[in-house]
Amino acid sequence: MRCCSSVVFKKVRVMGLYTLLVTLLCTVVLPVLLLLAAVKLWQVLVIRGLDPSCTSPLPPGTMGLPFIGETLQLILQRRKFLRMKRQKYGFIYKTHLFGNPTVRVMGAENVRQILLGEHKLVAVQWPASVRTILGSDTLSNVHGSLHRNKKKAILKAFSRDALEHYIPLIQEEVRCAVTDWMERDAPVLVYPEMKRLMFRIAMRILLGFEPEQIKRDEQELVEAFEEMIKNLFSLPIDVPFSGLYRGLKARNFIHAKIEENIRKKIQDGDNENEPKYKDALQQLIENSRRSDEPLSMQAMKEAATELLFGGHETTASTATSLVMFLGLNPEVIQRIREELEEKQEVSSMYLPERALNMELLEHLKYTGCVIKETLRINPPVPGGFRVALKTFELNGYQIPKGWNVIYSICDTHDVADIFPHKEEFQPERFMAKGLEDSSRFNYIPFGGGARMCVGKEFAKMLLKIFLVELTQHCNWTLSNGPPTMKTGPTVYPVDNLPTKFCRYVSN
Repeated sequence: MRCCSSVVFKKVRVMGLYTLLVTLLCTVVLPVLLLLAAVKLWQVLVIRGLDPSCTSPLPPGTMGLPFIGETLQLILQRRKFLRMKRQKYGFIYKTHLFGNPTVRVMGAENVRQILLGEHKLVAVQWPASVRTILGSDTLSNVHGSLHRNKKKAILKAFSRDALEHYIPLIQEEVRCAVTDWMERDAPVLVYPEMKRLMFRIAMRILLGFEPEQIKRDEQELVEAFEEMIKNLFSLPIDVPFSGLYRGLKARNFIHAKIEENIRKKIQDGDNENEPKYKDALQQLIENSRRSDEPLSMQAMKEAATELLFGGHETTASTATSLVMFLGLNPEVIQRIREELEEKQEVSSMYLPERALNMELLEHLKYTGCVIKETLRINPPVPGGFRVALKTFELNGYQIPKGWNVIYSICDTHDVADIFPHKEEFQPERFMAKGLEDSSRFNYIPFGGGARMCVGKEFAKMLLKIFLVELTQHCNWTLSNGPPTMKTGPTVYPVDNLPTKFCRYVSN
């Protein structure tokens, strides 16, 4: 009897172990094996995009998880992810981002071939989420004659005469903001304040909103714009509570406000109410009226939203970086002040209470170099998106037709040999003769080629005015030591940097 009980016990124990092993296999091992098999099949499927007619291999790199690729790593880790990839694979590598096989490119010579290969090797193509939210017919997404016509219309809003008209409005907004910061008892959180300042400027100058309207709708518009930007680069899945869904909802609110303004402009035009200056949106409306194919209301709303994105987000990012770098390098602030004093002594063109003008701004060379150095270290746009029109070779690797190509601005600046001591903030490096020519494609904060940023001169002028007003009226200190740097698809160089502004008194 005792022997039978022992045998039964052993059988039960064996069966228990067997059940445990089966459970372990089903719940842990099998899913892992299936995942590994899926990843392998995914990589094989992607590699099948290799063009057999080209003998060159694909660039090195990994493709990540099925369908998702490495999008989540990029969104979560941002610049850390990009730096790790560069260190591991070099100046050209493959990956899978935003639903597409992608080759990421950096370095002056590689970037030169991409930027100058527009319409021959590559064409612009931003991720599906960007095209869906901003619109597929915006300047950054259209090609050929349509791109040339739209660019020509918008460039009129950034001519020298137009920029001269914008200066008093920009100076007014900046002075009001600086005065407000100096009167506060608590430290100023720079990045949120810069976003609000640059948003107001963009709304007035680029879209022609009246100050009363901006004041009334500012809070809601800023929140909606932030939500749209936050979800601009997301997985292209439009379901409730997804990033794309939230981005579109915010975009629709912004479009509704812009449509009100467009209808008012059209009505004022019919009533022959000539504005003091023509903002970028007004230029688009007038160009549309003269065109054989007038823009639809939707197309104009999309164009206005793109202008708002380009004219606000990037300048807010750079202005924040300027405050940080000058706070860490007070000797640079002093040189800016000395340059302004020197120029106004020669020309008598500016006193702290008088208006700036283009002539003086163009003479502030060192101030311009401070902006250039800031854009070198912290470019507000990390790169540009293209798609391969045909299979071509780049530095010994093949780029298959249909693959996305991202040229990296931040990495290209990081690896450029023409900039010694890259980590140091040295505006004077841009004073050197010949650097302008040698830095082509080594220094590309505004992109290059046929798609050079149309608002480049506007951005530089705005940032110069900001620097002049800031350095002439106040000092500031950075608290909590050097801030954490954050960069990504939409770049936030400094997030909530605590800063204290106080009045500057000249000796």
